[in-house]
Amino acid sequence: MVNEQTTVAVVPATMTLTGITKNYDGVAALTGVDLTIRPGEVHALLGENGAGKSTLMGVAAGAVTPDAGSIAVGENTYDHLTPAQARALGIAIVHQHPAVMPDMTVGENIRVAVPAAVLRRDGDVEKTMRAMLADVGCAAHLQDRVESLSIAQKHLLELAKALVVEPSLLILDEPTAPLGPESVNLLFDRVRAVAAGGTAVVYITHRLAEVRALANRVTVLRDGTVRGGGETADISDDELLALIVGRKLDSTFPPKVTTDDKDEPAIVVEGLSGRGFHDVSFTARRGEIIGISGIAGNGQSALLRALAGLEPFSGTVGIGPEAYGSKRLRHRCGYLPADRHREGLMMSLSVRENAALSALRLFTRGPLLSSRDEAEAVAGQLRSLAVKTPSQQTMISALSGGNQQKVVLARALLSAPAILVADDPTQGVDVGARSEIYRILREIAAEGVPVVIASSDAKELEGLCDRVVVMSRGAVVQTVEGDAITEEALIHAAVRATGHRREEAAAGHGSTRLRRFLLGDYAPVIILALVMLGLGAYVYATNDRYLSAFNITSVMTSCAALGFIALGQTVALLVGGIDLSVGPLAGFMVVVGSFFLNDGRSAAAAVVGLLLMLLTGAGTGAVNGTLIRYAKFTPVAATLATYIALQGLSFLLRDSPGGNIGSGVTGVVTTQVGPVPLSFVVMVLVAVALEFGLRRSRVGLRVRAVGSSEESARRVAVKVTGTVIGAYMACSALVFLGAIVLLAQLGIGDPAQGVGYTLSSITAVILGGTSLLGGRGTFIGTLLGAGLIVQVLNATVFLDLTQTWQYFFQGALVVVAAVVYSRVRGAGRSPL
Repeated sequence: MVNEQTTVAVVPATMTLTGITKNYDGVAALTGVDLTIRPGEVHALLGENGAGKSTLMGVAAGAVTPDAGSIAVGENTYDHLTPAQARALGIAIVHQHPAVMPDMTVGENIRVAVPAAVLRRDGDVEKTMRAMLADVGCAAHLQDRVESLSIAQKHLLELAKALVVEPSLLILDEPTAPLGPESVNLLFDRVRAVAAGGTAVVYITHRLAEVRALANRVTVLRDGTVRGGGETADISDDELLALIVGRKLDSTFPPKVTTDDKDEPAIVVEGLSGRGFHDVSFTARRGEIIGISGIAGNGQSALLRALAGLEPFSGTVGIGPEAYGSKRLRHRCGYLPADRHREGLMMSLSVRENAALSALRLFTRGPLLSSRDEAEAVAGQLRSLAVKTPSQQTMISALSGGNQQKVVLARALLSAPAILVADDPTQGVDVGARSEIYRILREIAAEGVPVVIASSDAKELEGLCDRVVVMSRGAVVQTVEGDAITEEALIHAAVRATGHRREEAAAGHGSTRLRRFLLGDYAPVIILALVMLGLGAYVYATNDRYLSAFNITSVMTSCAALGFIALGQTVALLVGGIDLSVGPLAGFMVVVGSFFLNDGRSAAAAVVGLLLMLLTGAGTGAVNGTLIRYAKFTPVAATLATYIALQGLSFLLRDSPGGNIGSGVTGVVTTQVGPVPLSFVVMVLVAVALEFGLRRSRVGLRVRAVGSSEESARRVAVKVTGTVIGAYMACSALVFLGAIVLLAQLGIGDPAQGVGYTLSSITAVILGGTSLLGGRGTFIGTLLGAGLIVQVLNATVFLDLTQTWQYFFQGALVVVAAVVYSRVRGAGRSPL
């Protein structure tokens, strides 16, 4: 008889993290963390803010390089991953702060992050993109500028990008924080579906109810180490809380106040109307907290911005015995925005500077600021909120998302506000800190300061608020008070009022073709074209020689030289840089060419001269890019250094004009087709080709992605350093083409020429609508900007104006363009 033994197959782990350690400036973020992630299960990762959850998942997704430890994926083991490697291994992550490029459209964000093969899977790329958005309930249009989306829509876009690649490991970092109930339910369905299909899911959250609803297993981190975990069914909420905070928590919500109908109201809002809401009225007595509820995108955030004095409104706001208008509210309101990165924090400043910014008047002694008083006040507020930071001087960008949120709250409290307005105040905040925030909000209300909060969490409104205003389509549909405030009642009131309407549709409401055009890159092109036509018509009416063949030729030739150089400047600006060396580089190339491109020289010498000019440009671009990326120079400092060096080299080679350019060379460059120079035609064709590449090629998308948000670009596997260095080399290559035209125009190697093109090129780019901050712009706009500058200079001659007017008109054009573009794009933005 043979004994048969039953064997159980062991399913290999999707990923195993072993001994992961990471330190930042000597502070341990992770210490010897082990984590096994299995296919087909949802693994919840819990912990306080700063516990190391996001850092650990950053290691798993290739965004963070560990100091020690190993990462096993399948049968392979790695010391660390890069974002590109992680994507190739089937790892997708939805970050707590979405890795999106705000200056790009929804469709462009998808194309830069999702492999082309995935988007072409069903044959029609746009159809695939629309389907992936619909799959997660995102109603954004593919041509919507991402900066115009709500924070919830950005999260849904991030989720769509992750799901469409059908990952083997899906990491979700606080995915429900900004979402309303309908989107949360849809998300849960999608998470369950992908897990059932064999995908391993890591789910980071602060909400235990979500753990119970989704997770098979749970691991708790505290202070960068694993404190425990196991099967979700085998561990209670109390045990999880004890592991998370290391202590027993009191009741999450502080007791509510008891008020008397005879008490004077602390705030009275009557008939408040503004962009996105209308006829809102409510009152609250001393000690009460007002909640604003409703399906996301129905005017809650717009109402809060009006109460913070950030948007104009009609109606009345009375706080105590006094009436407040928008200007007074702006100076007396403590405001916590829903999107802390966009509106709440100055990421380049320290923790102390961010916390104290609204309360500086409290720390002044005469005309001076008392640093001691400021530091003591900030330290006290940070302690009361349990903000985890190495010091007050730490950059705010180095803190976890939850600790950043607490710094925003600290700033609001330090300013001694007359009213406190908070939009999702506990978004991304751990359970321990959440309890502290609730306690502080209740204490503020008890001191007589009206507290108004909006939250996507109906359970939070139930536990914290004394009365809740439910909104739909910008209007109040119901006010719930006292014991009647329950999660079920709030959801029922909101759904009943908007049941026929998709939750996220409101966020895309108003996304018309005109609005998208105004927010796009081509609105400045139309404005410039109209200005040029108007100016040309006026000058021609004054002097009919303006359209003579000779004048057309000279204008277009001048435009070709400036145009090529300005196109190069555009490339540098698109990646978020600037190149001050373009003018001296063009002049230096002309000087180099003047030694080889002379009459009597052989064709071989001319080729050598052109190659030396091109190599000079490529070398200069490489030096600029290397100084910026590796030596950590700012773009201004790096290119200013090469500006000075190139100008010095020009005078070293020729201390005075010399080296006449051969007639054969100038003849080729100045060839005309009728009155139109061939160089101008080439410049236009190059601009069109660059514009096509900028919009349609992955290289162009990557260039804009880096300029829009370097960190987000890195997270979606764009090679940032290579892109920046390549952009500066491309800039210099375009300057080379401009130098050839300039060489023919000058006819001699003059070391003093070329310098002025730096300022002119920047002016042309600004006029064309390219952002000095990077990420958005158009080569066609730059082409027209260069044309307008040359046209203005030419017009002053025909109008018999002095050279002073040339500079005046250029300066005025820049100022007017900045104002007009800002107003036009501002008019296209959707109400919050």
